[in-house]
Parts: sequence; structure tokens; C-alpha cells
Amino acid sequence: MRITSIDCYCEDMDLARPYSIAFRTITQVSNIIVVVRTDSGAVGLGAASPEPHVTGETLQACETAVEEHGPALIGGAATELVRNCRTLQKSLTGHPAARAALDMALHDLFAQYLGKPLVEVLGRAHDGLPTSITIGIKDAEATLEEAREYLAAGFRVLKVKLGHDLQEDLERLQLLRTHLGSEWVVRVDPNQGYNLDELRRLLEQRDALGLEFVEQPLPVAQSSALGGLPADLRAWLAADESLLDEADAVQLLEPPRPYGVWNIKLMKCGGIYAARRIADLAEIAGIDVMWGCMDESAISISAALHAALASPATRYLDLDGSLDLAHDVASGGFTLQNGIMNTTQQPGLGVRLASDD
Repeated sequence: MRITSIDCYCEDMDLARPYSIAFRTITQVSNIIVVVRTDSGAVGLGAASPEPHVTGETLQACETAVEEHGPALIGGAATELVRNCRTLQKSLTGHPAARAALDMALHDLFAQYLGKPLVEVLGRAHDGLPTSITIGIKDAEATLEEAREYLAAGFRVLKVKLGHDLQEDLERLQLLRTHLGSEWVVRVDPNQGYNLDELRRLLEQRDALGLEFVEQPLPVAQSSALGGLPADLRAWLAADESLLDEADAVQLLEPPRPYGVWNIKLMKCGGIYAARRIADLAEIAGIDVMWGCMDESAISISAALHAALASPATRYLDLDGSLDLAHDVASGGFTLQNGIMNTTQQPGLGVRLASDD
């Protein structure tokens, strides 16, 4: 099975519910869609959602990187998965989302060749797991209204964006607990919006608010300040923007470890191949892994889910990115029931372009 062509194009997708995080408001997302074809007729799909605020990779740079470096794979065997992924890792340094899109298309093809869902090829470690669903920064009443909507839909884990104003954040979280009770799981993400003093004040309230963990509370440049916190509090913090690639993972293992949870995103690290290397480090070191996302098509959400369910270190999912889309370029890939995500029984990623339905 040899690769005969690689095509890519940009797809603009509106969000069904625009939302705000600490540093911006999102109303629309653009993904680069990658289609890899082989001489056997098999088609592998990939998608990129670059995040310049996090990795420095723009949408245009991402698309250009795929167009310039993708053709090097043409003529090669799609069955040589590891070799192809290593080639991408060398040629697409600095373009993690572009590499991720090509990487997941290659994984899709390889698993299709074996006739199995990708998670089974990688070695399933988990059945379905609950995903959180995200509430952006908004006033307390709007937060409560959206939370009730999600809980009515079957979700049991809420991720609440914070970071504009600590006092307002505490009031929103207290209102959630007062009206929703203690049975719902709430995790929070300030997106680097706090300073160390504000974080300490939030941590003082963690038990009363029933918070699961806090994701990336401080700016990346201030992460070393977390080393001054007690170990039991650092274990309760999750790295996101501080963890982009394998080199960051190695650095985060140096004592005193600032985070007890790692948020792995394919768009940050460059795809499934790199993500699994990070997850292996986490497993060895006893770090819990959460698999996260940007606003992404079901193509890349499915890729992350397959990788997540194949890692023994996985404890959390935050793979709601495609649920925000008013329309998606793809369908299939995963099931979602009462907030529990699982892969399908289809070979590969199990996704297909909506235009092919």
C-alpha cells in the first residue's frame, strides 16, 4: 500500500456557542484538512487546528508546511508507520499541527491496512471514559444556565474557564456548587490568567468548591514559582501551555515537579507518535494524563481519543472540541453517550468526510 497523493485544504467552521477564555473570545475556527490516498484505494484523514498563542504556528504556516513537506511521503509505503512519523518529526520541526494532521492520516491508513480500529492496533488500555465539557468565561447566572444544559444532556464533568477576575471566578464556582450539589465533577482552567498569590487563594477554596484540579494557572514563564508550593498542592495542578513536546515533558520531570497532571494535545506535540512518547514518560513517572484539544474536527478528536484509550497513564479526557462546531467537515470516529466517549468498531480512525456520506 503506497501513498499516491496528499491533498490539503482549509475549512472554516463557525462555533455553535462562541466562548471566552482568559486572553480572547472565539467565534470561529479554521482547520486544515489533510487527505492521504494510496494505490489500494484506502484514504487516510487528518486535521490541524494550529494555535499561534500557544505554539506560534499560524494557520497559513500550517497549510504551507503540509503542502511543502507532505509530498516527500508520496511513493513511500503507508505500512512503514514509524519510519514515516520519524521523517515528519525531522522535517516539520516548528509546525506541530501540520505534523499532527499528516501523522494521524498515516495512523489511520496503517490501522485500516490491519483492518482494526487504531486503538486496538496501539493496544487498548481503557474502555470508554468521561470527557469534560467546557464553559467559557461569562457571568455567574449564564455559567449556571449552561452547566444545567450540559448536565441535562448527560455530561457529568464540567471544565470552567477562569482567569479574568479571581473574585468573580470564586463567585461563579460557589454558585455552581450551591445549585448543582456535590455529585458533579468540576475542573477549572485559568489559561495562565493568575499570579501566584491568586492561585494560592483559589487553592485555599479547593475543598469547599469541590474542584478536581486546576489547569495551567500561571503564565508559562512563571511555572518555576510553583516549586515553592507543597507537593500535595502541586500534584493537584495540570500542565497545558507548559507542556508542548517531549523536551518539555522531560524538563517537567525535574524536581520539584510543578505539575501532577499533564494535558497532552496532538496540536501541541505533533501528533499521535509524539503524544504516545510523552504519555510513556508520564506512565513511567507516575504522572496522570489528560488528553485535551483545541476547537477541532471529529477527525483529530477521534485521533486523540484512540491514543488516549491506548495509554495506561490516561486518567482524564477533555475532548469536547468538535462538539462546539456548528458544522463539521467529518462524521463518525467516536461515540458519546451520557458524557462517555469511546471509539467505534470501524478500522482506522473510523471517520469519514461529510461530503462522502
